[in-house]
Amino acid sequence: MSVKPEPTSPLFAGPFALATLSAPGGPAFPALVTSDSRVTDLRAALSDGTLTIRGLLDDWESVLPRLRDLAADRTVERRPLDGLRVHAPVEPRQVFQSGANYRQHVIDLHVAHRAPGDDRPEEERRAEAAEIMDRRAAEDLPYVFIGLPSAITGPYDDVVLPAWAEKPDWELELAVVIGRPAHRVGVAEAADCIAGYTIANDLTDRATVFRRDMPAIGTDWLRSKNAPGFTPLGPWLVPAESIAHPGDLRVTLKLNGETMQDESTKDMVFDAARVVAYASRTARLLPGDLVLTGSPAGNGMHWGRLLRDGDVMEGSVTGLGVQRTRCVAEATP
Repeated sequence: MSVKPEPTSPLFAGPFALATLSAPGGPAFPALVTSDSRVTDLRAALSDGTLTIRGLLDDWESVLPRLRDLAADRTVERRPLDGLRVHAPVEPRQVFQSGANYRQHVIDLHVAHRAPGDDRPEEERRAEAAEIMDRRAAEDLPYVFIGLPSAITGPYDDVVLPAWAEKPDWELELAVVIGRPAHRVGVAEAADCIAGYTIANDLTDRATVFRRDMPAIGTDWLRSKNAPGFTPLGPWLVPAESIAHPGDLRVTLKLNGETMQDESTKDMVFDAARVVAYASRTARLLPGDLVLTGSPAGNGMHWGRLLRDGDVMEGSVTGLGVQRTRCVAEATP
């Protein structure tokens, strides 16, 4: 079951965004969506019946001007968005996730994930976390790890909470969509490799983040973050040219109508371009890949309230729209 938010105006920043949509019973198709909630099927408009959003991103520099023209052309056939299913906007080959990238969030997690036997006062542990953050920023060391594309789901789809997940938590994030290959690029060039932005909710089971059986190995991101549907994505891919200030966007998550996260991307230790540049030092980023930029303070561990059956999460980022997902407990035999 999908839970769509009430329509708002405008849907997103700029004159158009990209989406992956489907009519009831029909196949998914790449679409250009205008800010007045009208849809153009890009397979027909660009004369390519096999086209996907990732296919567009493979040739982003030449396609983008054509998309601008399509959005401005009043003679182009468009249909209402209403009645169409909204899927995750893109199917990435790779997902790069950035952790510990919002200063206040890291400090809160450092306090919440106190190691066994650590009885120091909270103020001392907060000061320790702040010192770690300052050192990482000075040494230009973002924390980036790999996620699975199979964890991605649509922006209005139900999120199944696995029976084994004891402490499922939310983490709303600004997500970067790559628009051209990037390998060993600097920060300025990395910014030019960003095709656009979307919204990701990077769910985490806090109970399985750390390997208690092998503490020296540390975190287990496979188990804690990559269950099917643990990354609601979208609804829109908004071109980077429509987001004037990605370093000052409001990231807001509401749980059952109550605001839990509400922070500006100004609190990031490393901005989006720096995270992309850092990931490219090792990996070759490809068009359509996602780079998640971390989540701000206000997760469930902070509030002492984790996700449970029936919860509804509503996530928004300035200029990128709203996603709304309901949590459903996994059926047990």
